[in-house]
Amino acid sequence: MKYIFNFILIFMFNSALAANDTVVLEKAYNEPDDKDSLQRGARNFMNYCSGCHSLEYIRYSTIADGLGISEEELMQNLMFNAAKPFEKVRSSMPPEQASKWFGVAPPDLTLMARAKGTDYIFTFLKGFYIDPNSPTGVDNVVLEGTSMPHVLWELQGLKRPFEGLEEHSGDVDLEFLTTGKLSVEEYDQFIRDTVNFLEYVSEPIRSTRRNLGFWVLMFLFFFLMLSYSLKKEIWKDV
Repeated sequence: MKYIFNFILIFMFNSALAANDTVVLEKAYNEPDDKDSLQRGARNFMNYCSGCHSLEYIRYSTIADGLGISEEELMQNLMFNAAKPFEKVRSSMPPEQASKWFGVAPPDLTLMARAKGTDYIFTFLKGFYIDPNSPTGVDNVVLEGTSMPHVLWELQGLKRPFEGLEEHSGDVDLEFLTTGKLSVEEYDQFIRDTVNFLEYVSEPIRSTRRNLGFWVLMFLFFFLMLSYSLKKEIWKDV
């Protein structure tokens, strides 16, 4: 029943995400096989995202094993609550409080990269701009009316639409009002690593599946050649 409920939540959230389909999404250009990037992305997620968002369908130990992180490093750098390594990655924020503060509970992000795509998430994390009419003080060119605050504003800085534009839409260009701790290139790499990690958790066995698939195809090809040779041998005197 719990999984059905989570599926419904993801479906409803995805429907909301489709609100602005005029946005030209930026390419994330993330590398799912880049283990260093994945480790940085795990660090980014645990430090900036896990307070509100969960990864309900993956365990800390699975992340550590897949990314080559020792249990000691996992406990010191990626786990900031009382959870055990074998437990699932759950948000530190109770859903009831999240609904009260944001109007809706932040969605689980385990399957978000597969549901919406890495380009969507990459563009979303770059698309916040100041909006005095929003309860959180910001809006997003990808998801207008988003309930999510700009939690990375100190890193990116604050943006606003070019002055003179009364209405905001997905194709509105943004300009920096204040600079952040990271340069534009550094921030792009920061969120690229984060998106990379989210793609990894959506399918942790991706690399194994692709490697196994190659050998399966090789076996089928060999079996085809063997079958053809056998067929010729059997029918050569007929």
